[in-house]
Amino acid sequence: MNLRFLLKILIVLAAVNIDMLFAQNEPAFQIARVKYNGGGDWYNDPSEEVNLLKFVSEHTNIKAKADYIYVDLNSDDIFSYPFLFLTGHGNIVLSDNEVTRLRTYLENGGFLYVDDDYGLDKAFRREIKRVFPDKELVELPFSYGLYHCFFDFPAGPPKTHEHDGKAPQGFGIFLNEKLAVYYTYESNPSDGWADPEVHNDPPAKREEALKFGTNIVVWALSH
Repeated sequence: MNLRFLLKILIVLAAVNIDMLFAQNEPAFQIARVKYNGGGDWYNDPSEEVNLLKFVSEHTNIKAKADYIYVDLNSDDIFSYPFLFLTGHGNIVLSDNEVTRLRTYLENGGFLYVDDDYGLDKAFRREIKRVFPDKELVELPFSYGLYHCFFDFPAGPPKTHEHDGKAPQGFGIFLNEKLAVYYTYESNPSDGWADPEVHNDPPAKREEALKFGTNIVVWALSH
């Protein structure tokens, strides 16, 4: 396991617990966007992580650095970040090496959040099955701790954008009882993190999405 990654995880986990979030020491928490091949727009709405990290800093004691950064799964840089974020509207194609490296990252304590920005579902399910052939994406019950760990979401993921008008769902892949991959479908909270003029979401809808994103961060760092 990459020592730099291990030290960062230990710093974060020592600084955060579920009841009280203590200020983190350097390095500050960051989210890294996953760059992928296949034609999907992995790079869309770069203000999303910036605004979420600002919100997290303002409403918790997690020390976050509100920058947009991205990583290539072929790079050792992935092991510098305990939280990866993947989104987009289209196809995802991972090389065999990227599949292996993502599996290694997740098996050693890393966390991946995936948000279907509309049109990502089929490709993501295909590629994550290559990462974990023996694992299934399971829908999380509304009672699951992620939905209540900081802000309360008694009905699970919020419905930020309509998409096909289906009920929003949150799925997970667990490794040794730890949530390693979290996937939101027909929900799209990350669009609500973007600058207001990007999607013209009302303030209440954006705040709801940012609160939900905060829960994801808190859960990932405290578990």
